[in-house]
Amino acid sequence: MVTTRDLRERAGEEPITMLTAYDAPTAEIVDQVGVDVILVGDSMGNAVLGYDTTLPVTLEEMHSRTAAVARATEEALVVADMPFLSFGIDDAESVENAGRLLKESNADAVKIESGRHTVELTERLTRVGIPVMAHVGLTPQQVNQLGGYARQGTTEDAARDLLELAIAHQQAGAFSIVLEHVPANVAARVTEELSIPTIGIGAGGDCDGQVLVITDVLGIEAESPSFSKQYADLRGEMKRAVEEFKREVESGAFPAEEHSHVEEGLEGLD
Repeated sequence: MVTTRDLRERAGEEPITMLTAYDAPTAEIVDQVGVDVILVGDSMGNAVLGYDTTLPVTLEEMHSRTAAVARATEEALVVADMPFLSFGIDDAESVENAGRLLKESNADAVKIESGRHTVELTERLTRVGIPVMAHVGLTPQQVNQLGGYARQGTTEDAARDLLELAIAHQQAGAFSIVLEHVPANVAARVTEELSIPTIGIGAGGDCDGQVLVITDVLGIEAESPSFSKQYADLRGEMKRAVEEFKREVESGAFPAEEHSHVEEGLEGLD
C-alpha cells in the first residue's frame, strides 16, 4: 500500500501519479491500474454534483464520497479534500473536521487549499497525526476573491510569494504539495527548492508527479481546462449507448427473450 512516506521518498526519483475519484467503481479501476494516489477532490462539485464551483460542496458530501472510494481501494493512498469553510475559521473545529475524514471515512490524508492562514493549521494537523497535502497556485475555493480561474504566479512578486508559501508548508510538515495552473518554470523552481514531492496540474512537466480530474481524463465533461488531456470519449460512448437503449425499447427489440424469464406452471393465473 502506498504511504505518505513512500511519496516523500520518491521526490525527484520516480514520477507520482494521482487521479480524482468520487465513487467506488471508479476508485476500484484507478486502484487496480496502479495509480499512486486517489484524490477525493472537492472538484466533485463541478464534475459530478452539478454545481458551478466547488464552494457548495459540504463536509457530509465529502464524507460519503471518501468512504465509498476508501472501501474500493486497496493500494492507492486516499486523500480527501477539506471543503470550503471546513477549515480556517476555528482551529479546533478544523482539526476535528480533518480528523473525522480519517477516523470515520478512512481517508489516509487530507488536502488543504493553502495560504498564509493554513501554515499553522498544517503544523497542528501533522502534530496530531493527520497527514497534510498542501495546495498552492490556483485555489478554486478562492475563485470569488481571485476573480476567476486565471493562471497564478505570473509576476516575479507572485512567483516569489508562491515559492515562500510552498516552503512554509513544507516546514509545517506537509508531505507533498499540489501546484495548480502556474507557469512551468515557476513550478520547476518550487520543485527544485522543496524536498517533498510536488504534484502538478497545469504546472508543466518538471513536477514530481501529475494529477488530473477523472472526468476530464475519461472525456465525460463537455469542456475541459486547456492544461488537461482527454484520454477517451466516454461522453460520446455514453450518449451512443443511451440512444441505442431508447431505440430498442421503442422498437420492442429490448427486452429480448434472453433478457426475460418464464416460470412454468403459472399459466392458470387467469
